[in-house]
Amino acid sequence: MPPTHRIASVSLALTSHLKPRFIPRHSLFRYRMASTAAFGLKDSSLIRTQAYIGGKWVDAKEGGVIKVTNPATAEELGTVPEMGLDETKEAIAAASEAFRTWSKTTAKQRHDILMKFYALMQEHQDDLARLITLENGKPLAEAKGEHAYSASFIEWFAEEAVRTYGEVIPSPFPQLRNVVIKQPIGVVSILTPWNFPSAMITRKLGAALAAGCTAVIKPPPETPFSALALVELATRAGVPPGVINVVTTQANVSAVGREMCENTAVKKVSFTGSTPVAKMLYGLAASTLKKVSIEAGGNAPFIVFDDADIDAAVAGAIVSKFRGTGQTCVCANRIYVQSSVYADFASRLAEKVAAFKVGNGLDEATTHGPLIHDRAIEKVQRHVDDAVSKGAQLVHGGKRLPGPGSFFAPTVLSDVPQDALVNKEETFGPLAALTRFETEEEVIKLANDTPHLLLPRSAYS
Repeated sequence: MPPTHRIASVSLALTSHLKPRFIPRHSLFRYRMASTAAFGLKDSSLIRTQAYIGGKWVDAKEGGVIKVTNPATAEELGTVPEMGLDETKEAIAAASEAFRTWSKTTAKQRHDILMKFYALMQEHQDDLARLITLENGKPLAEAKGEHAYSASFIEWFAEEAVRTYGEVIPSPFPQLRNVVIKQPIGVVSILTPWNFPSAMITRKLGAALAAGCTAVIKPPPETPFSALALVELATRAGVPPGVINVVTTQANVSAVGREMCENTAVKKVSFTGSTPVAKMLYGLAASTLKKVSIEAGGNAPFIVFDDADIDAAVAGAIVSKFRGTGQTCVCANRIYVQSSVYADFASRLAEKVAAFKVGNGLDEATTHGPLIHDRAIEKVQRHVDDAVSKGAQLVHGGKRLPGPGSFFAPTVLSDVPQDALVNKEETFGPLAALTRFETEEEVIKLANDTPHLLLPRSAYS
């Protein structure tokens, strides 16, 4: 990812299956203390069950909380506050006030704090990875990979903080010199998705902090504990009060999201999530002409030509399609295979998929975890049923797995028509949809037949 200064990146997932659960204030402390045992961390103080505003851990003014569930077991992990509009305004005000001093720190000072933050992340890597698995469901091996990815952003931007170079541009006038200097833009709204609950925060927060910006983070209600643990470590590393603020919300997400986009103290908004939400955020941020970074939904094509190494193509498809149980925006959503190798590829792919071990991510034998919630299962099932109704053949899987948790059988469909929903929408699940093609010209047309803007392409030849 290229370094940025005025532009710090950010993300968002505005919807959730979680419903706010209201617990009387007098019982809230006991409830939260008991809930930390469910995580099994070495350092239980990383479990934070409050929002973070102006350097203080705080509850919602109205006392509401959001229940957070382990998608592998359907068991409750704990709660976080259901923050609202007032708390969001306070968080933005705190970030704006902190910007006055944080923006004046030297690049070396910011570098040192970020490097300490990175060191603390590495020191607590086992706990942070376990936390990702507990609230997201991905296998622990994948969670450890995400942690390494997440920590690398903090390390990278720590080094970039001291490389905030300007430019000298030739002037048409001999007595003048044109100089470009880079300055932090201000408060950054950071809204992140649940599929990478740690990395999507550090990717954006690291850039903001290195640049001298302050931040207000809205983590997804499905995976807030990873975000809060990171902020706890950032605080231990010496990030001053108000520089980082976290607002947790689910029921009030529309009001909170609007405020984070329209508040005039916010100078930058960045988002990773669905295309409809991206369009909405663009509109909200446009009212005050904010800088916006968007990473929207995708519908990536995966192409296999007849001269490809089929084993290599199958291995590539497994990684591209089923990483995170298919819940990443760069997952292959449409697999196009040339006719002469179609049957061979489909057979080998189905054989590999049938060998997956689906289960709790904390089980070392597990290769693929649950979907994030029941709505995700419903969407995958809808895509399977639609494709079959239009002539596709079910090769493997195709249904929800029994028992607790949000598990869906890894699925392979063959002969999927181009007008099937899976070829038009982002599935975000473990569904490999195979379509045959004859010529290069045909597959290029098929691959480009989508309204989605995020199109990472893979081709084997």
